[in-house]
Amino acid sequence: QLQLVESGGGLAQTGGSLKLSCAASGRTFNSYIMGWFRQAPGKERDSVAAISRSGGATYYADSVKGRFTISRDNAKNTMYLQMNTLKPEDTAVYFCAASQFPLISRSENAYNYWGQGTQVTVSS
Repeated sequence: QLQLVESGGGLAQTGGSLKLSCAASGRTFNSYIMGWFRQAPGKERDSVAAISRSGGATYYADSVKGRFTISRDNAKNTMYLQMNTLKPEDTAVYFCAASQFPLISRSENAYNYWGQGTQVTVSS
């Protein structure tokens, strides 16, 4: 069992930055592929970014490429999402998730464990 807790959400202005953290319980954090998803009001939950077990491989949705950076610190059992140049369309609840699939996946069906979500609001 893996428990995930997100933090770092809040209100930012257009062009601003926020850094999300996802703290994981348990001693097997480095055995999971990790991902960030987001869900805006009235929309489906979408993949934002994902990172391999070692951190050596990453995936980004086209909408956030060049603006967001995913990283992880396996010694601290923590994953991060640095969000720069924020836009109003980035407003959503952001979720972290853990996957036991062999490869990075954009599909939420590949992820076994989920955090409770943290709200990010970007004002125009």
